[in-house]
Amino acid sequence: MSDLLERLRTRGWRLTAQRRVVAEVLDGDHVHLTADEVHARAARLLPEISRATVYNTLGELVTLGEVLEVSTDGRARRYDPNAHHAHQHLVCSHCGTIRDVHPVGDPLAALPAGERFGFTVSDVEVTYRGTCPDCSATAA
Repeated sequence: MSDLLERLRTRGWRLTAQRRVVAEVLDGDHVHLTADEVHARAARLLPEISRATVYNTLGELVTLGEVLEVSTDGRARRYDPNAHHAHQHLVCSHCGTIRDVHPVGDPLAALPAGERFGFTVSDVEVTYRGTCPDCSATAA
């Protein structure tokens, strides 16, 4: 499970009711919600929360480095609370479901020195794509 709420408390980030609800919605494993999805879930817990507050809070969390902004389809930005746990993403090409995965080995080592073109590589992002079990079942 993501430790987002605990990290925010440790940082001393002021947890207003609105911020707390956004953090609660994001907290968990395999959470990759769009801003609109965060707003819809937050509004169930705190009906008066505005879309602007959700967007502003997400922006602050990204700036703090506590939430990652992820785009796997080139359109919808999604928010991943597992910013402090190294992982990659597994994405269903049909429905867009995203799961966190933890491949074994160093993905940086997979790029030969001759293919680095003099770059000092500091980060690697790998996205695995396929078909989830639900989509596979409906296609059968």
